Amino acid sequence: MNISKEQIDNLNAVVKVAITKEDYEEKVNDILKNYRKQANIPGFRKGQVPMGLIKKQYGKAVLVDEVNKLLQDNLNKYLTEEKLDVLGNPLPRAQENFDWNNENFDFEFELGLAPEFEVKLKTKKPVTHYKIVADKKMVNEQVERLQKQYGKIISKAEVTKIAEVNGTFSNEAEEIENKTTIEVDKLKSKKSIDVLLGKKVGESVTLKTKGLFKEEYLLSSSLGITKDRAEKLNVEVTFTIHEINEREPAELNQELFDKLFGEGEVKSEAEMKEKIKTDSEKQFEQQSDQKLLNDITEKLIEATKFDLPSEFLKKWIQFSGEKELSDEEASDEYEKSEKGLRYQLIEGKIIKDNDLQVQFDELKEFAKGFIKSQMAQYGQVNPPEEELDTIAARIMSNQDEVKRLSEQLMSQKLLALYKEQANLKAKEISYENFVKEVYG
Repeated sequence: MNISKEQIDNLNAVVKVAITKEDYEEKVNDILKNYRKQANIPGFRKGQVPMGLIKKQYGKAVLVDEVNKLLQDNLNKYLTEEKLDVLGNPLPRAQENFDWNNENFDFEFELGLAPEFEVKLKTKKPVTHYKIVADKKMVNEQVERLQKQYGKIISKAEVTKIAEVNGTFSNEAEEIENKTTIEVDKLKSKKSIDVLLGKKVGESVTLKTKGLFKEEYLLSSSLGITKDRAEKLNVEVTFTIHEINEREPAELNQELFDKLFGEGEVKSEAEMKEKIKTDSEKQFEQQSDQKLLNDITEKLIEATKFDLPSEFLKKWIQFSGEKELSDEEASDEYEKSEKGLRYQLIEGKIIKDNDLQVQFDELKEFAKGFIKSQMAQYGQVNPPEEELDTIAARIMSNQDEVKRLSEQLMSQKLLALYKEQANLKAKEISYENFVKEVYG
């Protein structure tokens, strides 16, 4: 067997594979001999079928199968040994005069080669690195929410400005009939608030859906309809009152602190606020890091210029799926995937240049950290090390889980590298302003 490469340009090549009779003959004959031993053909005793008949019935199929195996194994071996960084998979070239009745065969495969390029982490224009802080307003609002959540529910005779009103929204024409609880202080419409105030259990009021709540998402859940439908809805609904309550806020005392944070962990209102601030900012850090990762990704794609074997990739997309695509469909798919492919190459280059690796031991520790965080959500704050090891071992035996965790750990390593080497501009911002600035 002879394998050679013809370089078309920096991004395209053709690999030629020449297979001779000597490469496959012995293997094919061994398989046919085994077929002869097992063959049950009327008129012949088992194992006594003439080899000529076996070759006539099975020879071509066995030959094709063995030649294809030889091709696949040796082509992959060649690409590895020659250290060819290919994109997609080799594409076989069609040959007009190819004949399986010949003894020697020549095959050609088109290759799309990965480009050579350099990645500079320090981009000219700095990337904003947000430090999201929990401001006083946010902390105080969280304290009030917790006081309300853990407070006492007191029944009221009529609706007040701070009441929670249980009732049913209905509109026959719109097929709305939904029992829910609304908080008066979350209503936006002053007219609706005025209509409700002073009403008693059993009474009904008419409310307009447009602009009813301060938070728009509350309308769909209150009416029991989809978000899309709620956004377009502008009708009057009847709200029939079943129950009226107020929440008396819980006192900021040791009993509440212990319920919220564990016995003795927090001992004063000041400590409670500091704990809320710290925990909130820790959660915000994850959002900040994801934003940074996304922004640096975009920056690197924009700043790192290189060509791709686009025509080869379009052809590979066209023929590699279950269904062959048209030229236009393949071109559209390539346009959609090009950006992702570029970043895969950039990321791979960064990982290689900086020798970033995921070792088994650190992956196991990462898995245990993930398990601990999951268990903490269900109140298991300090699980035994033996239990963590057992669960981690089970996770590490699942290849899909190992791949997922490896990708997460590598993202953390890349993020740490970016924080150390990229051109970053720190910006302290409240969560409210972060949401406005980033998500509009």
